[in-house]
Amino acid sequence: MSKTRGRILIPLPNTGAMGRKRNNFYMRSLFLLALCIFGLLQYHNFNYLDSRDNVLGDAVTNDSDDAILAMVPATLHKYLTPHSRNHTASGAGAALLLNASSPGGVTATTLSFDVYHPPNITEIKRQIVRYNDMQLVLNEDTFGPLQNDSVIIVVQVHTRITYLRHLIVSLAQAQDISKVLLVFSHDYYDDDINDLVQQIDFCKVLQIFYPYSIQTHANEFPGVDPNDCPRNIKKEQALLSNCNNAMHPDLYGHYREAKFTQTKHHWIWKANRVFNELEVTRFHTGLVLFLEEDHYVAEDFLYLLAMMQQRTKDLCPQCNVLSLGTYLKTFNYYTYHSKVEVMPWVSSKHNMGFAFNRTTWTNIRKCARHFCTYDDYNWDWSLQHVSQQCLQRKLHAMIVKGPRVFHIGECGVHHKNKNCESNQVISKVQHVLRIARNSHQLFPRSLTLTVPSLMKKSKLRKGNGGWGDLRDHELCLNMTLSNRLRPAFKIGRVRVPSDGKAILTTEEPLRLLATYKEYIYSYPRLCRNRLVNGHDVVRVREASKSHKLVIALCTQMNK
Repeated sequence: MSKTRGRILIPLPNTGAMGRKRNNFYMRSLFLLALCIFGLLQYHNFNYLDSRDNVLGDAVTNDSDDAILAMVPATLHKYLTPHSRNHTASGAGAALLLNASSPGGVTATTLSFDVYHPPNITEIKRQIVRYNDMQLVLNEDTFGPLQNDSVIIVVQVHTRITYLRHLIVSLAQAQDISKVLLVFSHDYYDDDINDLVQQIDFCKVLQIFYPYSIQTHANEFPGVDPNDCPRNIKKEQALLSNCNNAMHPDLYGHYREAKFTQTKHHWIWKANRVFNELEVTRFHTGLVLFLEEDHYVAEDFLYLLAMMQQRTKDLCPQCNVLSLGTYLKTFNYYTYHSKVEVMPWVSSKHNMGFAFNRTTWTNIRKCARHFCTYDDYNWDWSLQHVSQQCLQRKLHAMIVKGPRVFHIGECGVHHKNKNCESNQVISKVQHVLRIARNSHQLFPRSLTLTVPSLMKKSKLRKGNGGWGDLRDHELCLNMTLSNRLRPAFKIGRVRVPSDGKAILTTEEPLRLLATYKEYIYSYPRLCRNRLVNGHDVVRVREASKSHKLVIALCTQMNK
């Protein structure tokens, strides 16, 4: 005690050691807290993804018609319920025998039913001409005329009615769908498909029919002519056999297959038809969105398309294509629901659910020769060739990272599965969209531009072939003419207008006369021997006075 009491305590100098310890303590605490927060976020993300994958996994085993129907509002079940005309009464054929009891005994009552007979090719051609001539817009009285800046949706339809039903259901659930014009472009005439389309009551609807289909030209070009060269015949053998187009096989030495060339013809025809021929679109300046029968849309696809169009001015001034679909096997809406990226348009990635306006189409049409002579039967590869080789302003796309258009087709031109009617993909897409809806990942308030991963500069590539026939080149080029009344195009031995319209049966003879002069001066041989629809000159002379004037013009030209 005495020793301690005698010492003098001298304060040590302040070296800051205690302050550093406190700072280190705080830093470690903040670091641990941040680490915990990060871990919780990662856990939440993985848990969400795992739960989504589990749901999708369950969807694979729960893809029955009843399960899919349960995911659709009851008011839309009518689009998924088949009502085929192509049926006959079983047993008694077209009659049903009923026995009715009465006080006087038993009497037999027979109820007769009309048996459905599919239209023949002549009737189908007549109906196609009628539809294309009328240009009837259904539901216009309910939703009003098309506004110049409204969205036009064009759906390319073949024969897969099951997928088309689901596309229509998805469109019916989209916000602002009542403002659009929904155009169905058909290359196959089918009464069941027509009934389905004409049943639509949620927007304006217009049907157009590709007039040069394989269905209506089964035994002549653009279908399969009996004298066409077989696909795999050698050129030397083709020349000896004198088959059609023997001089012009494709890049790989093969000759045309009509079933593959039709899709490209149909695409360029419908684009020109919508932008340059339909009266309802004459003054349209808005976007045209291209879909196919085996696509499926999210309910906010129009909302997002409008937002992308607004943001192109500041996010991507050079963009002239907006793409809503991507070919992804998994969809991470948690991360990408409001993000977009920009890059050059690539046919294999951005050909699904893409949109452009009349200005872009006009530039594409000016490059029609590049599109129509490029040896590739795919329209999208041909369009990319146009962008690379002809357009001054290349196709540049803004692409949504969280897709709003999905591909649900199990079978198509490029791939075939054992079960083409499988509901597995449809069920997956429905569950993906349900999760996105429940987690409020649709209808984003804003868009964020992300930097895309480095892409190799796309090289100029040879086409995939299948497009060496000069007849395909000529038909394709003819379908890109800009005026609404086009010169005749030769099919077989009869020249007819390119839209299939019978010019001698019009109810406007004076307008017809002026138009027919253009036909005559473009094709002087049109007047010789036979006219449109097989009417010969003698029979037509017995028609109206205006038609006799047409014959007089023909006579002058032939002199």
